[in-house]
Amino acid sequence: MAAHADWSIDPRKRWVTVAHRHAGRWRAEAPAQVGDPAALLARLLAAGAPVALGLDLPLGVPREFAAGRAEPGFPAFLRSLAGAGAFFIPSPGLETVSPARPFYPARGIKGMTRAAHAQALGLSGPAGLSRHCDRATATRPAGAPVFWTLGANQSGKAAISAWRDWLAPALAAGAPLRLWPFDGPLATLLAPGVAVLAEVYPAEALRHCGVKLGGSKRAQGPRLAAAPALHVAMGLRGVVPAPPLAKMLATGFGSDAQGEDRFDSLVGLLGLVGVLEGLREDFIPEDPWIRRWEGWVLGQTDLPVGTSAESRPNPQQPTR
Repeated sequence: MAAHADWSIDPRKRWVTVAHRHAGRWRAEAPAQVGDPAALLARLLAAGAPVALGLDLPLGVPREFAAGRAEPGFPAFLRSLAGAGAFFIPSPGLETVSPARPFYPARGIKGMTRAAHAQALGLSGPAGLSRHCDRATATRPAGAPVFWTLGANQSGKAAISAWRDWLAPALAAGAPLRLWPFDGPLATLLAPGVAVLAEVYPAEALRHCGVKLGGSKRAQGPRLAAAPALHVAMGLRGVVPAPPLAKMLATGFGSDAQGEDRFDSLVGLLGLVGVLEGLREDFIPEDPWIRRWEGWVLGQTDLPVGTSAESRPNPQQPTR
């Protein structure tokens, strides 16, 4: 089974698209609201099949931040955050920013900069706020840093809600979860009764699917215009839309504010299925910081502009 959840701190904007594989084909259902994440996970695992779950939220932290941690990697770090409420409270000002409270800002502040945020965290500069997979590649712009919580492009609030309210407690309680790429390649992790979670970036997945939007995905028109290309991408991946999903495609995923979230949940699913079907490589750079701490975007093969797989810009390689 494959699923992808488009995430937000606002539960109304969390949508998941699920696909079941049978006789070499995938039947994709219409996007539905996530609801209680633990209940969603239980539903996905109930069939007894291996589950690959893509998430549009950060799974990993930047290497300069990780260098000050005692844990051996991100999964252990995430488990350690269960019950650590203060860690997840965005700081209203730089005076309260620290490695124990890294998210910033709580609201827009005149004159605030990412350079000042990085300095407050003890990092070498604003680049230290970003993981390698957050940085711009030759084919897409940069994503926002993990701990930044302001602006339309930020992902920090999604990380807060997912890590605090679901993933950290679930991992601490021994839930049957595996985190890609930290626990290994996707194919080796998939097993009955286990859900493999992987970061999937819809903006990256769009490119993998060969879909180009003629405007903002927030508008119904560009989403509707993308339907033919999405059908082609689905056909190449052996994905058959259930009638309710076909109707959504034919209406541009609706005219309400959640249309873009439903759209992203399908795009993310197609990115995930592309890797499961071997159309995209399960690529993980040969970089111990990425494999232990920073994570990677599933299906992404482009490295950040100006780097190579052997780059180790900061700090020294982990030895734990």
